[in-house]
Amino acid sequence: MRFTFIRAHRDCWPIADLCLVLQVSTRGYRAWVSRPMCERQRTDLKVLAHIREHYALSNRIYGRPRMTMELREAGLDVGGRHVGRLMKANSIRPVPTQNRRKANCSASEIDAAIAAQATP
Repeated sequence: MRFTFIRAHRDCWPIADLCLVLQVSTRGYRAWVSRPMCERQRTDLKVLAHIREHYALSNRIYGRPRMTMELREAGLDVGGRHVGRLMKANSIRPVPTQNRRKANCSASEIDAAIAAQATP
């Protein structure tokens, strides 16, 4: 958490000053920056790219269950909670669809109105 703060604000203040205020060593920060990404982070980025692609193709209506199904069909081995966590962390939410309006009158009333118009 401290190192991410330093990375975000390194353009505003010197790194040495930020490390001093946050009580971390500059050597520790530099070691953290040079560390490679772990396997889980690389997998998350790959899955997130697929999520964003399918989200755009579905006109932003796919939620976690459908997105999980699409990703599995694409050959990715993911679970619903994993997909949900990535979608929530990246603010990917389905857009609510409009509910269809129900007819105000029954079928018998429609038939009666058609019959009344047909007879002069």
